[in-house]
Amino acid sequence: MTGRNVPGEDAMANQQMLRFVQVDKEMPDKRPPDLRTHDFGEIYAEFAADKAAEQAGRCSQCGVPYCQTHCPLHNNIPDWLMLTAEGRLEEAYEVAQSTNTFPEICGRICPQDRLCEGNCVIEKAGHGTVTIGAVEKYITDTAWEEGWVQPIRPHAERPESVGIIGAGPGGLAAADMLRRAGVQVTVYDRYDRAGGLMTYGIPGFKLEKPVVMRRIEQLEAGGVELVLNCNVGSDITFEEIRAKHDAVLIATGVYKSRDLEAPGVGAAGVVRAIDYLTASNRKSFGDDVPEFDSGELNAEGKRVVVIGGGDTAMDCVRTAVRQGAKSVKCLYRRDRKNMPGSQREVQNAEEEGVEFVWLTAPRGVTGDPVSGVIVQKMRLGKPDATGRRTPEVIDGADYTEEADMVIQALGFEPEALPALWGVPELEVTRWGTVKADYRSHATNLPGVYAVGDIVRGASLVVWAIRDGREAAEAILERLAQNARVAAE
Repeated sequence: MTGRNVPGEDAMANQQMLRFVQVDKEMPDKRPPDLRTHDFGEIYAEFAADKAAEQAGRCSQCGVPYCQTHCPLHNNIPDWLMLTAEGRLEEAYEVAQSTNTFPEICGRICPQDRLCEGNCVIEKAGHGTVTIGAVEKYITDTAWEEGWVQPIRPHAERPESVGIIGAGPGGLAAADMLRRAGVQVTVYDRYDRAGGLMTYGIPGFKLEKPVVMRRIEQLEAGGVELVLNCNVGSDITFEEIRAKHDAVLIATGVYKSRDLEAPGVGAAGVVRAIDYLTASNRKSFGDDVPEFDSGELNAEGKRVVVIGGGDTAMDCVRTAVRQGAKSVKCLYRRDRKNMPGSQREVQNAEEEGVEFVWLTAPRGVTGDPVSGVIVQKMRLGKPDATGRRTPEVIDGADYTEEADMVIQALGFEPEALPALWGVPELEVTRWGTVKADYRSHATNLPGVYAVGDIVRGASLVVWAIRDGREAAEAILERLAQNARVAAE
């Protein structure tokens, strides 16, 4: 199914599409800041059917779809936009999910402004991009409501089994594809809920947790076994997992926070982003979180300073606003144009009262408990090897920013898996990420594969999904080859 029309339907399709010259770009309604900052609900409403069809019909159906090219999953975006414009939503969902294991999640959290939408042809022509992410979310939410999303039902069960370490997007995407092929799949994860950062790292105002939980329930109903609260290296060894399965996939993600190297960072009130976001998300599940209840990981009534300019920093500042912080400021060493986080998220944060202090970097922390951040003012100097202008300190321009809580959102690094798991022979890069073939995702250990952030370094959910799907294909090829050898 490609979604392309047969000749007799061309006239209708032409009427439905290419409407970008008559119809302006529209996003779904966004809740006003004074309302949305009092809860953790998603801020965007759902498109109505007519509006989704209208916005999908703005697609130019260009001969070279740069939206598809710049999507890590190479989703068939023009096809499902056309089907949506024609009201053929079940077919649109089938096309969307054929290349994407979790389209309802990508529609919510992908940085479309720097991927598909940012490379839309009509955007480049000055007409405003097609709102691809909002339409993708609408299609898949409709599919769930209408019962089109069903548990996996393999045509035939196979005897081979695969063990997956890590229940984040990469591991779950691979689990989905392997189960569809009838392979027996067991997923091991250290947390008490599956989903990885989708569950505990991303706030509800971007990705409501029932959206993640229903997908996990669908995988379990399809036969994926989840072994939770399981720490590889202590509760079970890596070699025991290898012995139990015909192939193993490492999809642990990266959870080791980069800490600020400056005087005073060990003071009470200086916290890591992952700890802060996890505590907030656990509260949304109704869990008992002593560190939150004590105030250690709760921003209520505090002057909060977040250090960093990526998507995790945006999650932290917007969470702090919802927790009732007295003030929220974000320090970033470059300017707005050069920050790595989504510009759409920056705009949302500014609407909610966050103050961005551009061209600033922390030099140290005062007080214990923390009372302030010593801030260095910066300017942009010459470009570095990547072409980005390097921040330079302006001498004598330091000042102190008052703070009761400082959140470090400086990114994540891989854990030392060979030492942690007692597998010194597992090859890693000089950055500590697992070495894996870029096509098959095979490591140097026979039958062991690796995907997602543990290979790439901290990256996007959509890249982890792509890696997981590719690794599943490679594992299926290996299992088929093993079966042929055994039959000879």
